[in-house]
Amino acid sequence: MFSEPRSGRLAAWGNALLAGKVSPDDAALAIVGDDTVHRVAGLPGEAAPVGLTLALGRLRALGVSGFRVALPAPGHPLGLSGPPEFNARALEAGEAVVGFGAPHGLVPEVREAGPAGDVRTEVVWHCLAVREAPPADVPSLGEAERELAEALRDATTALTRLDVAGAGPAAEAAIDAYRARAEVLGSDEEVLAPGYPPRAVRVLELARRVGLLVSVAQAAEGRSVAGAVSASELAARSAVLRPVERVARRARVAAYNAVVEERERG
Repeated sequence: MFSEPRSGRLAAWGNALLAGKVSPDDAALAIVGDDTVHRVAGLPGEAAPVGLTLALGRLRALGVSGFRVALPAPGHPLGLSGPPEFNARALEAGEAVVGFGAPHGLVPEVREAGPAGDVRTEVVWHCLAVREAPPADVPSLGEAERELAEALRDATTALTRLDVAGAGPAAEAAIDAYRARAEVLGSDEEVLAPGYPPRAVRVLELARRVGLLVSVAQAAEGRSVAGAVSASELAARSAVLRPVERVARRARVAAYNAVVEERERG
C-alpha cells in the first residue's frame, strides 16, 4: 500500500524530464529506485528491449509530451482509456503508465531472481498502443482532497471499532514501516518529482495516510485469538474499508497525473 508504485515513479520523473526539470540520467535513476535494472520492450523502431534513458527519449520523439498513471483493480479500470488489450495487461499488473500526446502506454513486468539476500529485481516495461481518450474515473485534485478527508474519518472509525491496540504485530509492523518511510521521504518536495504543484504533494501524502489505516485494519483481519472481533464485525469493517481503499487509489492517480491535467486545462 505504501511503496510507491513503479508507474508513479516513471510518470512523475518522466514528466519532470519532459519539462526540463531533471536530466535523463537523474530521471532514470529515480525511476529504477531499489530495482536492479529497468528496460522497455516493444518500442516502435526497436527490435529489442532498450534502457530507460533511450526509451524516454524515443517516446518524446514519438510525440509523448506527458505521462499519466493508471492503478486499476477488478471492476475499477482507474486511469485506463483502452483498448482492451492494454487494459487487460494493466489490470493484471495492477498499474500502468499512459502517454499523453501520442498513443503509447507502458505496463511493467517484474522479474526476480537470485538467492535470499541477493535477489535481483528486473523490470521490463511493455510498450503498447493506447486509446487517446479521457482516463476512467480520475478525480480532480480538489475532488480527491475532499474525498480523502471523508475517507480518513471513515477508516479511523473502523479501526477504533476494531480495537487497533490489540491488532497484534502485523498492524504494529505496518505502522512502523510507514513511519520509517516518512522519515526517508523527508521534506514534502521529495514526495513527488520536481515540477509538481504543492496540492498534488499534499493529496499524495494524505492518500498514503489513508492507505496506512486500511493496511492496519487489514493486518488484523482474521485474528482468531481470544477477544478477537466477530465474523460479522469483520465483514462490516471490510465493507467500510473497500470504498476507502478505492478513494485512496483515485487520489494517488490524481496526484501523479496533476502535471498533465494542468497542462491539458491550460
